[in-house]
Amino acid sequence: MFGNGKLTPEQRLQKAVIAIMHHERYRALAGVLMIGSRTVDTHIRRSPVDTAATDGMNEVYNPDFIASLKDSELRFLVLHENYHKLYKHLTTWRWMYLRHAQMANASCDFVLNIKLVDDNKADRFATMTGPLLRGCFDEKYRDWDSAAVFHDLLKNAKQGGGGGQGEPGQPGEPGQGEGQGEGQPGQGFDTHDWDGAQDMPDADKQALARDIDEAVRQGALMAGKTGSGGDRSLEDLMQPQVDWRTALRDFITTTCAGSDFSTWKRPNRRFIGGGYYMPSGITERVKDICVAIDASGSIGGPQLASFFSEVRGIADSVRPERVHLLYWDTEVCRHEVYLEQDLPNLVTSTKPEGGGGTMVECVPEFLNKNGIAPQAVIMLTDGYLGGGWGTWTCPVLWTILDNKSARPAHGATIHIKGHEL
Repeated sequence: MFGNGKLTPEQRLQKAVIAIMHHERYRALAGVLMIGSRTVDTHIRRSPVDTAATDGMNEVYNPDFIASLKDSELRFLVLHENYHKLYKHLTTWRWMYLRHAQMANASCDFVLNIKLVDDNKADRFATMTGPLLRGCFDEKYRDWDSAAVFHDLLKNAKQGGGGGQGEPGQPGEPGQGEGQGEGQPGQGFDTHDWDGAQDMPDADKQALARDIDEAVRQGALMAGKTGSGGDRSLEDLMQPQVDWRTALRDFITTTCAGSDFSTWKRPNRRFIGGGYYMPSGITERVKDICVAIDASGSIGGPQLASFFSEVRGIADSVRPERVHLLYWDTEVCRHEVYLEQDLPNLVTSTKPEGGGGTMVECVPEFLNKNGIAPQAVIMLTDGYLGGGWGTWTCPVLWTILDNKSARPAHGATIHIKGHEL
């Protein structure tokens, strides 16, 4: 303590973290709290931080914002940042950020804030009050996941309306539609460093995901031994449930947004934040999409039919000139090409081949050898491999069947349960 009897911002932050670790409800979160760095600063990666920020591993807190918060509010803020880490928001939902950064931020925050407010209603250990009221909170989004909130915000923006209409909060708690303006999502009270998360080397991303999962397991075990039980939703939060059909559709429509010609009438949002006014790309056509199926024997006919039906529906939206369908095990066993007019017959005409081991590397090698340069590749596999994840020169979406431990080194990942196909 200083001579004036006040704690420094760093000391207050440390005090908040220690209080969270010792609280019965959050003992299972202790391991996550110890992952990454936690600093008091006004910048992250040379970008200004007015309140707080995370890149999914590290946390940065503005000292002036800390000074504006009561202890319970600071604990809420620290919990908020660490639940972003726990949910793996900045990697799981990156496809939303690529479509609309502000709405991606708000979608994650709406889900988090409802949970934290609910968990702390009884003892008010952490409160979303004071300066935190600028954050995203709406009862409409109770029991929604971030993807569902994101699509609702997009729909409301297109219709010119605001966010959902919630119910008034308790005294001193967030009320309906906090932080929402006409046609805009809430602004939130923190910053999500999506680009910082993306810039991590692939090996670091995989190590971070493993560290978070292990921290949750160990934390839940420790909470059980002490009899506290802790936050019983932590195991579920460790593997956030994503609607694979929605994520698949968004990946293709976002990745395959071409640039046949440009228009200045609709500026490119990716560059506006940096002070650059650039045209956006518009396309009427997508050239090639590749769908590569693990034919090592673990994926059956009914599952393939369901998967192909969804791929065909998406193809109807983006209108590719060709869909390259590959069946592979240790090599590409069959290559089928479907033109736009052939796609309605894909499910009934395809002839799967394979049944050997599982070597992902054969797919990008086959594409390169045959001069196939798709705008996107969709891989369907159980993720039990005999080698690595391959070397890719185009966007890849991995749809992993019944194997939560599989963590591809490149591209985006969706985990699918077999019964969902």
